[in-house]
Amino acid sequence: MTMPVKVTKRLRPDIWFDRHRYRWRELRLLVFVALFLLLGFFQLQVAAAVQTGKALPTNALPPLDAFIPAFGLIAALVVAHLALNILAPDTDQTLLPIAGALSSVGVVMATRLGPDLGRDDLGARQLVFVIVGLGACILTVWATRDLRWLRNYKYTWLAVGLVLVGVTLLKPSNFNTDSPSRDVLSIGSGGLAFQPSELLKICLVVFFAGYLSENREMLAQAFYRFGPLKLPPLKHLGPLIVMLGVALVLVVRLRELGLALLIFGLFLSMLYVASNRPLYVVGSLAAFAAGAFLALRIFSYARTRLDIVSSAFNPGVANDAGFQLVQGLIAFASGGIFGSGLGLGKPWIVPESATDFIASSIGEEFGFMGVLALIGLFMLLVYRGLHVAVNARDSFNQLLAVGLTAVFALQTMVILAGNLKVLPLTGVPLPFVAYGGSSLIANFVIIGLLLRLSQRNA
Repeated sequence: MTMPVKVTKRLRPDIWFDRHRYRWRELRLLVFVALFLLLGFFQLQVAAAVQTGKALPTNALPPLDAFIPAFGLIAALVVAHLALNILAPDTDQTLLPIAGALSSVGVVMATRLGPDLGRDDLGARQLVFVIVGLGACILTVWATRDLRWLRNYKYTWLAVGLVLVGVTLLKPSNFNTDSPSRDVLSIGSGGLAFQPSELLKICLVVFFAGYLSENREMLAQAFYRFGPLKLPPLKHLGPLIVMLGVALVLVVRLRELGLALLIFGLFLSMLYVASNRPLYVVGSLAAFAAGAFLALRIFSYARTRLDIVSSAFNPGVANDAGFQLVQGLIAFASGGIFGSGLGLGKPWIVPESATDFIASSIGEEFGFMGVLALIGLFMLLVYRGLHVAVNARDSFNQLLAVGLTAVFALQTMVILAGNLKVLPLTGVPLPFVAYGGSSLIANFVIIGLLLRLSQRNA
């Protein structure tokens, strides 16, 4: 007679201690983010001592309370890292560190600029926005365990975005707590405001990805010929044009030229990836050129922005409408190769130095090399996003990853070109770096979607 064997319930190896599944690369990259934060806040203390003529003690570090924002952001990044180990351990391990590094630059610069702009709480508010954004990122990863519901409800997401912008037209709030010195149309009350345009771009990407993936083969074929131009059936191309037109009309009514350019760029990039027809690109660019010409003829504010770019240094313009642009270029030039040093420049002279012209603030205090490093981080972010698209399992996931990545690429190019007097200045914020809550939270939602898309079985 065999004795009964006592069976103990064997627990699944905890992912926290599974050396092969743990996100070690992500953790190692986050160490560099933590070092940058600590060094940045240490330099701010040194700069403050230099500005006041006081020397820091040689045998003591600055008070620990000066590093509370750095410790807070490091803790939030570690919590997000641990949450990803539980929710999605096999997703991309570079997206969170890149977003964390860019956000760290934003927190450091907001903390540095706050006192000079009369907003001592600017850095603390930016830190809160980053923490909320990280929470939104993890919530997005958890909520998108099955991506099919995004594709199945593509028209619903489009309607949500358009309704939000439409509500803004009817009842705007002429303030924006995300910007210390400029007013934009937003929805809000009681001191809180949200820019629906930030949600609109995500909703449009989801719609374009769902619609193009379903009609990919039809869009790649030619049924009508207009000279060299070959078009698919209008019943397949028509809804895209109508939805794009509705979105652009709303944007033109809101005078958000940067958002109009962003939406058009998203449409163009996703349409090309879906159809693989360069002729669509040529035709769309021709249509854009015609639309831009009409906008310059019809809308006075469009002509004003173009005139500022073309005549910013003219007498009378440099001290008036072109003052912001001219001072931004001077800030870039004064930074030189290595910059004046964090906390040792005068970036607050440039209007909107924490928002629209945050790049000029970085250029003055971090120099040309600092701006190159910042651009390198954005290029790496775009590369990883396109890497997710290349490895996607189906066309919807591929197009969604392309569209979400294009948001970062287009926003970065538009705002940097505006700061450098290459394009008219728009209200598009520099992702993760510019001060603001709506944009920052929306960008982290995009990171959450890219993380889920990078999962092997997405």
